[in-house]
Amino acid sequence: MADFSSLLFFLVGIAFSQASVIDLTNENFDSIVNGDKFAFVEFYAPWCGHCKALAPTYEKLGEAFAKADDVVIAKVDADADKTLSSRFGVSGFPTLKYFPKGSTSAEDYSGGRDIKDLVSFIEGKSGARASKAIFKENVIQLDSSNFDSVALDKTKDVLVEFYAPWCGHCKNLAPVYEKVGLTFKNEPNCVVAKVDADGERTLGERYGVSGFPTIKFFPRDSEEAEEYSGGRSEQDFIDFLNEKCKTKRKSGGGISDDAGRIDKFDEFAKDFMSNVVMERVQSKGDAFITSEIERLNRLLEGAISAKKNDEFSVRRNILKQFKVDTGKTEL
Repeated sequence: MADFSSLLFFLVGIAFSQASVIDLTNENFDSIVNGDKFAFVEFYAPWCGHCKALAPTYEKLGEAFAKADDVVIAKVDADADKTLSSRFGVSGFPTLKYFPKGSTSAEDYSGGRDIKDLVSFIEGKSGARASKAIFKENVIQLDSSNFDSVALDKTKDVLVEFYAPWCGHCKNLAPVYEKVGLTFKNEPNCVVAKVDADGERTLGERYGVSGFPTIKFFPRDSEEAEEYSGGRSEQDFIDFLNEKCKTKRKSGGGISDDAGRIDKFDEFAKDFMSNVVMERVQSKGDAFITSEIERLNRLLEGAISAKKNDEFSVRRNILKQFKVDTGKTEL
């Protein structure tokens, strides 16, 4: 039982270390916010409109400090966990509090709530440095000055959400849409964008927008916008854009395991590696391929650019077609 408990806590620790924004409850709060690190905590309620509006920014804040050893970015569903909301005097949502390193006493945050304000505050208080990559927009904001140059660019496929800031459905969609933008952030010809069609009414009228959110797809090879009528989960959008843009992205921005592979090439790999005549090449080549795949795995686990991540992932996918395991090609 003791071994199982140790393993459980170890796995939970790994899960927390990999999360950009850690979900806290009454059960784990004190073990995470324990004074070892600077902690920034949002107390929110799922039904709160202001919380929904803040959600994409807060996720981006988590990404900004994901590699900072001494910073925790976390959130508490204070409507569900009333013990914590009472303990820290939370009376409205969202409430933002911070815990300096070396302390478990909460202090109120009362600064601005855009990403630059939040990052600047945390950098100043903690001494950590945020990843500047987060300042590159995941979802491009369009208006009358840049709409045509982006949405009607003949070299790009563009998904556009027409929204209104006061729209409840738009607020619900915002964190999902932000994740979709992150997934395709490094696809230069597959763009995720949005336009405030209440503020930019001319654009809304131009494309027949009568309700919010309305989502349209602007293909690179057509003058006409297509109505998007698919599902509105993150995976629905990813599947749609992968099909339209001929990409192979998966949630978070990585590439799928079959990216870079060609069906006929896979068959060739099988034939080549199973050919008795090539037995010696197979035995020598497999050792190299195994070590190369392991090397690529190590590189992919490190801090590398998104471009290198794609490059190494494709190379690994192709090499896997020649990886032999007990006489069979590993696919």
